[in-house]
Amino acid sequence: MKHTASIFSIFLIYTLIGFCPVFSQKKDNKKLVKEEDPKLSITKHQLKLLDGKTINYTATCGHLILRNEAGESRAKIFFTAYTLDETQKSVSLSKRPVTFTFNGGPGSASVWLHMGGLGPKRILMTEKGEALKPPYKIEDNPYSWLGETDLVFIDPVETGYSRPAEGVDKKEFLGYKKDIESVGAFINLYTSKYGRWSSPKFLAGESYGTTRAAGLSGHLQNRYGMYLKGLVLISAITNFQTARFNRGNDLPYPLFLPTYSALAWYHKQLDGKYPDLNELLKEVEDFVLNEYSTALMKGDRLSSEEKNSVAQKLSDFTGLSQSYIVQTNLRINIMRFCKELRRDEGITIGRLDGRMEGLDFDDAGETFDFDPSYNATIYGPYTMAIHHHLKNNLRFETELPYEILTGRVRPWNYDNVQNEYLNVSETLRQAMHHNHDLQVIICNGYYDLATPYFATDYTINHMFLDESLKKNIRMTYYEAGHMMYIHQPSLEKMQKDVLDYYQEVLK
Repeated sequence: MKHTASIFSIFLIYTLIGFCPVFSQKKDNKKLVKEEDPKLSITKHQLKLLDGKTINYTATCGHLILRNEAGESRAKIFFTAYTLDETQKSVSLSKRPVTFTFNGGPGSASVWLHMGGLGPKRILMTEKGEALKPPYKIEDNPYSWLGETDLVFIDPVETGYSRPAEGVDKKEFLGYKKDIESVGAFINLYTSKYGRWSSPKFLAGESYGTTRAAGLSGHLQNRYGMYLKGLVLISAITNFQTARFNRGNDLPYPLFLPTYSALAWYHKQLDGKYPDLNELLKEVEDFVLNEYSTALMKGDRLSSEEKNSVAQKLSDFTGLSQSYIVQTNLRINIMRFCKELRRDEGITIGRLDGRMEGLDFDDAGETFDFDPSYNATIYGPYTMAIHHHLKNNLRFETELPYEILTGRVRPWNYDNVQNEYLNVSETLRQAMHHNHDLQVIICNGYYDLATPYFATDYTINHMFLDESLKKNIRMTYYEAGHMMYIHQPSLEKMQKDVLDYYQEVLK
């Protein structure tokens, strides 16, 4: 009886001093701080949209503090919100949608979506999506989504200007579950502080941001009773088994093949055999779903004749030599492909966007020295863009470094799936089964080797949604890479696809 009472006493103490309804916390040896909300920068602007309409909007940027119930600060979350001014609204605040948006990494700030496709300003690139000469330029973005929805760009802890509060260990925020809890807490706080509970709410995420969005679709429902209107998933990954090239996991090899083929076609490595990209991809997808998947399943049971036959078809679809493919055991690793496709010319191709080309020190190497679609294409321009915009346009002052894509979030904790692959598509399925009105649009780039479109197709077709809900997911495709909005024709198509989606969902 004494033992039972002791356990109950310990439980009671932990409940009183350790429980946090926002997200779980640990008491550090350092004294935790109670502090006032930092001053926000609020500025007024105008934007001329693609349809010729000029809108007036307010930009609000700065930090919101996440606190526990004792009022102690846990984290300072940096955000930038763009809201249509009251005089411009044709609908009441309660009906004006708000979209919470973020990028991925994990470890990425929201800079890419913010300054690339969604926000009211964007970095100027070539039509293909290549960088111009430094110091670069930003311009008004007539393709912004602000005509349809208010936008709140969120930088998770240790990205952008977001940091743990004084005395708080950053480990509290660095992991799948911890990240969902803290970003979810911010969304709840912003929604309450700015009176947006009655507004239709959307999430827009890119890359790991789609992982976060899918996780939040369930967390916001279960923790806060917040039911979303929709998700916009850009370059999605919700089942990590589809993209992990580990020995014993054959799934990525067939799912990456259509993207390999698209890039071989783009770089003219297929000897002109396939004049039309869509016809090529249709044939490759059929090969993947039948002969290729069967061959990989057979393993050593595959005869020499079968192996050579499959290798020849892989060669036809990728431009790599048959002998090289045989040496890989019919399993072409992504990093090898980026190096091998144009090795004879001493040219590598990008992972984020396979259209981009790079030059290495060692042409005989196994993989590229750097990703030309990141280091030589977007990193410099987007870094300049966000710094200039926040300082000069939004008048936000700080001495902190803005963390674009940082290693400060390492190691990232996947303790919820020890010895498993993270698969949040099941969370999304449950959220859609609970909320039959939740609508999802997924934007895919044909030349994206980070989150290949056919891997997303596989994932969606293995969610096993109820038949009545399958219409709630729509897929769109672009002849560009991971950040398809850097490609001018894809930016135009994406804006139309997404705004059509908003208008249909909000009917």
